Amino acid sequence: MTEPTVFVHGFLDDHHVWDGVVAALPSGGERVVVDLAGSGERAGAAGPFTYDRFAADVLSTVDELGGPFVLVGHSMGAAVAELVAAARPELTRGLVLVNPIPLAGTGLADEAIEPFRVLGAAGAGAQRSARANLSPNLSVETSERIGRAGLRMRPEVVRALADCWNNGAAEGDAPSGFAGPVLIVRGGADPFITEDLVTTAVAPRFAAPVTEVVEGAGHWTHSEAPGRVAELIARFAGGRARGWAGGFSRKTEDAFGENFAEDVALEAATLYQPVRGRKAVQRVMAAASGIYESLKFTHQTDAGDRTYLEWEAVAFGGTALSGVTVLTKDADGRIVHAAIHHRPLGGALAFSAELGRRLPDLDAGHFHQEA
Repeated sequence: MTEPTVFVHGFLDDHHVWDGVVAALPSGGERVVVDLAGSGERAGAAGPFTYDRFAADVLSTVDELGGPFVLVGHSMGAAVAELVAAARPELTRGLVLVNPIPLAGTGLADEAIEPFRVLGAAGAGAQRSARANLSPNLSVETSERIGRAGLRMRPEVVRALADCWNNGAAEGDAPSGFAGPVLIVRGGADPFITEDLVTTAVAPRFAAPVTEVVEGAGHWTHSEAPGRVAELIARFAGGRARGWAGGFSRKTEDAFGENFAEDVALEAATLYQPVRGRKAVQRVMAAASGIYESLKFTHQTDAGDRTYLEWEAVAFGGTALSGVTVLTKDADGRIVHAAIHHRPLGGALAFSAELGRRLPDLDAGHFHQEA
């Protein structure tokens, strides 16, 4: 990880909530942790306490870095990180969302959001209970350590922050303004940011997000399992999967070519014979990415020189496709072989035929010919 990584905390927290993750990251690259206005070292800051204000503050931080960076945000901090990424897409190499609150907000009714609004005045016991309800496996020691941040926050700030993440931002009602690589990390035991919420209100707004689940962790996944979260961030920030997902996000030949060796070979269930060579594979992958109406990577694992990516997609006006991609790299980290397995068969054959129509100057023997 050679690029700076910028961490944005969530509700009731400050920058110290990332201490365990930062300590567990491999060496190399600058780590920048920020306090949002009203939190941590900025507990005395005046309002407004809004997404626009928070994004502007983080933008001032990343602009000082003077180069590419990776953004990491938790809960409402994930929404802030997305807004920053959308404002600086040319500099954001990747976006990591940990238990992300939807940018459009949660839309809780008054009786449901009020217990969060009053936590600033409710005292240590109420804040401790709130964390325990959302992170049932959070240790007492860790809860006490990260809980100090919430106790420093003024009641009016806590109320404003709760309204902020509940009401959301207008940008959340449209596809994300950031089209680059995205990793979504969710705690499997989080009762608030559930699989259904991520699937319906977060992931669909991005072009090709990678989703990872940390089983047994709750809403404060990064405090419960800092080593695992650090591992996922490091793999994403420096891995082949980020570049591969970025190609599907940008849907251009150049985007895919950044990751390929000159002699790369592509095999797929949608091809009758392999495609070989960087330029040819770039063209095929750019054309293929344009067929998908949506694509998300649901699971990823690395084993030696191979990365395995499980994915789900939609094409042809609502046809569901899914499969597994296997990427093999050389000693320099370039992809030398990609194997893409589609299912079901009918969808794979239709995909192959459409590829042939979009690549008329490529040997027709590569593609399925519809009767």
